[in-house]
Amino acid sequence: MVAPGRPSAPCGKRCRIGCRDSRPGAGTFGLVRFENVGLRYGMGPEVLKDINFSIAPRSFQYLTGPSGAGKTTLMRLVLMALQPTRGLVHLFGQDVSRLDAATLTAFRRRMGVVFQDFRLLDHLTLYENVALPLRVLGKEEASYRAEVVELLRWVGLGERMHAVPPVLSGGEKQRAAIARALIGRPELVLADEPTGNVDPALGRRLLRLFMELQSLGTAVVIATHDLGLMELYDAPRLVLADGHLHVDA
Repeated sequence: MVAPGRPSAPCGKRCRIGCRDSRPGAGTFGLVRFENVGLRYGMGPEVLKDINFSIAPRSFQYLTGPSGAGKTTLMRLVLMALQPTRGLVHLFGQDVSRLDAATLTAFRRRMGVVFQDFRLLDHLTLYENVALPLRVLGKEEASYRAEVVELLRWVGLGERMHAVPPVLSGGEKQRAAIARALIGRPELVLADEPTGNVDPALGRRLLRLFMELQSLGTAVVIATHDLGLMELYDAPRLVLADGHLHVDA
């Protein structure tokens, strides 16, 4: 499988994602760092307690734990879709509590998300779904058409780009969601249970896509409780249970 791209990366590799350490925040602080982060809803007990971890550039990690442990919640904290009750969160080397709304929005665009429920728009074709983040930014189609087509081919959907989501299988929707997450050339991809709705063979194929992304310079975090998947590719595990997180290297 050859990743889509053009030979413009400073490192000389042919990769659409390119070398990321030229961007601010890819050095000492890493892409993401949590320090003693806690989260509670209202006056209830803390659901996440003293969370400490970091995500380095070009890294690959699993976020695991039993169903209901808070994996999706932790991902929403990384995306700043939720605000922590306490503790420090750094994104791309910056303390998020000191950032204005415009900067936070710009930082979110440096991350790609593969949602568990796909979040594809049923009235749009796969091509249009993948292109949507760039259309929202006001990009002209001529500037991104070739890249969208290349991405869809990379995930094995080149012949399905004009299909709409209701006629697709779960695996095809998942691969389309991966392509959409990558169209903005993110430095970090967060995937929430990306193999939860597919058979083992397709799960292995999806894992290979994420492994190739990491080899090309994108940091990857996969939230999963699939032990079989994690045994296929050994990587550090962020283990979440009873509100606490520890790193199993």
